[in-house]
Formats: sequence, C-alpha cells, structure tokens
Amino acid sequence: MKLSETHIAKKLEKPIRFQEYGVGIFKTIPTKSAIKKAIKKELIFIDGVLATTSKFISGGEKIELFESEKSSTFERLKLDIEVLFEDDFLAIIYKPAGILVSGNKFVTIANGLAQNLQKSNQQDAVKPQPIHRLDYPTSGLLLIGKTSSAILELGNLFKNKEISKTYFAITIGLMNSEGVINSPINEKESITKYTVLQTVKSERFEFLNLVKLNPKTGRKHQLRKHLLTIGNPILGDREHYLEGKVLNGKGLYLHASTLEFVHPFTKEIVLISKELPKKFTKIFKPVIPA
Repeated sequence: MKLSETHIAKKLEKPIRFQEYGVGIFKTIPTKSAIKKAIKKELIFIDGVLATTSKFISGGEKIELFESEKSSTFERLKLDIEVLFEDDFLAIIYKPAGILVSGNKFVTIANGLAQNLQKSNQQDAVKPQPIHRLDYPTSGLLLIGKTSSAILELGNLFKNKEISKTYFAITIGLMNSEGVINSPINEKESITKYTVLQTVKSERFEFLNLVKLNPKTGRKHQLRKHLLTIGNPILGDREHYLEGKVLNGKGLYLHASTLEFVHPFTKEIVLISKELPKKFTKIFKPVIPA
C-alpha cells in the first residue's frame, strides 16, 4: 500500500473516539461514512496500529491514511474556497457566482468545505455545513457551522433575525433614493430595505443603479422578487425580469457583501465584509461594503 496522507492529532481537552475525530482530517475522506469504509478496508493506522472506530484520540497520535492497491484515492472535489473567518465553531467563506451551495450535484460548496476548513477540536465536531443559502448566480458571504451546537445556535440566530446581512445589487430603471419593500412572498411577511448609492445612464436600460439592500426576512429569491415588484429588477436576472430588459452572459448582479452577528460562544461581535466583484466596479466606482 502507498501512503496517501498523514495527520498528527491536536491536543484535546478530553479524548474522543476516532470515528468522531477523524471526520475532516483527511482531504480525500471528508465524511464519517468514508472514515468507516477506510477503517473497514484497513487503510488507516494510528501510531502504526490498524485503526478502529472505538479507538480514543487524546492528542499527538500519528494517523496515516494509505491507498488501496485495488483502487486509487477516494473521489474528492478539488475546490479552492476563500475562507474569510474561521474558529473552532464556525467559518465564513466566499461563494463565487455560478456554484450551488448544496444539493445532489458533486460540485457544491458543501462538498468542498471539508478540505478547505480546519478540523474542529470540539467534541461535537461534524462535517462543516452551510447555515443558510445563496442562489446559484449570487456571489458573497456564506456562514458555515463546524459543530452540532454551532449549527443549532447559528440557525437560531437566523430564525430570531439576529444576523444582519447586507447585499449590493445593480438594478434597472429610475428609483427612489431609499425605501422599504414589504410585498408578501408566498403569503409570508417579507421586508427589504434599500438605499440607492449611485445612478448612471445606460443606452440599453436608460438607468442603472448601485443599490444597498438589507433584508429583514429571508424568503427564497426575496431580493430579486421584491425589486421586480417595484419595477426595478436586478441586472442579469433571467427569472425575475421585465420583458426586453434581460442582460445575458454576464450573470446576476447580486452580491452578499456583509455579515454581522454576536458569536454564540465567544460573545464577540463578528463583522466580515467582502468587496464587490469586478463586474460591479466596471459600471460603478468601488464602494466599501457596510
């Protein structure tokens, strides 16, 4: 057998079983089920001894993963993800436009998290999971949970509207300088606050606006639907648009720029921003996300 990867266990406050600790330590086997399969195939050794699921890890152990001679490495997604914030409980990453957050496809943000984030040392560490979603064509910040308790607590923050989100969009047509859109979506309360930052003339669309958006609720396609209801759809939107005013080939001009919330475990304020994509700044002067 050929050695594939080596991991030195970090010092832990309390020993935990290898089947729990091993999730995410190897790039080629990021899930618990994959760890169990590798152990069953006798491909993992701990300090030179065949690993078992019940083996306890306390720190300092040398854990080695070998490749089977019958098969090559486990299939894994090679996806470089930009990590903007990370600790033992959570992470905030950048999702480019044109990739799914999760789903049945192989190429998703969810499938690429394990090899881009550090393994959590918490006892309830799990495979990293997105806490919310961004549409396929939307770029921007995505919040990730790394432990069972973090996933629960972060979910509660969203449910209780304790996470502040700021988006930027380029919209079509003249707009009021600011306003609140409260049209229900699927018969549910939906609220979006908007502020127009810049406006330029356009040969094709008459006017284009750089708009800051602060959703107070989180309905599916909320920003895209709300802006269409006031007659100012987002540039590049091919689902929520006005007839004859669709821009093809450039993608959707919607960017999730800022997340702000109180960390559920450290109680510190987390405020992370990501600058506008280049396609925005080709039309408007760069702005500082806020």
